[in-house]
Amino acid sequence: MKLGIVIYSNDPETVWNAFRLGVFSLKQKDNVKVFLLAKGVEAESLDNDKFKVSQQIQEFVDSGGQILACGTCLKIRNSDGSEMCPLSTMNDLYQLIKESDKVISI
Repeated sequence: MKLGIVIYSNDPETVWNAFRLGVFSLKQKDNVKVFLLAKGVEAESLDNDKFKVSQQIQEFVDSGGQILACGTCLKIRNSDGSEMCPLSTMNDLYQLIKESDKVISI
């Protein structure tokens, strides 16, 4: 299955669980792409004592998952993409939706 996950939250627990789902799905041999939108582009900076979001993100990437981050949303926050979360466009989000068998938004 091709799974698309759109993350628009900056709640650490929510984002951590979204990436846990992504890692689990990759272990099931699914193809998984994540698009960070709106507050979701803050994902790499959400670590706290309970939720190590950056560790889940790294495990997701190490397991073969792909992450894209909305360029406009990053620019609004005076931020750039990173190696793990490269700057992307609405066309990339559209393609993720078009190519996925299932899309969830969190």
